[in-house]
Amino acid sequence: MIKGLYESHLPVSNLEESILFYESLGLKLYKRYESIAFLWIVEGQSWLGLWEGDEYQTKYHPSLRHIAFQIDMEPIEPIVIPDQAHAVVYFDDPDKNSLELISRLPVQLETNSKMYLNEWKAIVKSL
Repeated sequence: MIKGLYESHLPVSNLEESILFYESLGLKLYKRYESIAFLWIVEGQSWLGLWEGDEYQTKYHPSLRHIAFQIDMEPIEPIVIPDQAHAVVYFDDPDKNSLELISRLPVQLETNSKMYLNEWKAIVKSL
């Protein structure tokens, strides 16, 4: 079922500085939001999420207790994050750590409104 680790997250105090640092290690910036950035470790297969915040946020942000496993997504009806081309299912482990099953989709849509996989498929089919 699980094919590998898809994503991991780190808190950072300066997002721009951290992006430059991880790019210097060979990671490639994929998406940047106001206080979050995703960098490919292996493009299309795994990434690192960086979450900027103050000391409280970087110590206690939910992303620090979250990892995502890469899987094939059938027959579960996942949620799609269209502007990142991912289908996801979230759940908790017994200690309430957030886990995610994630699958990369072949087509990225220019909207950040989450939708179900069947809705994404209908849009992609109409393109």
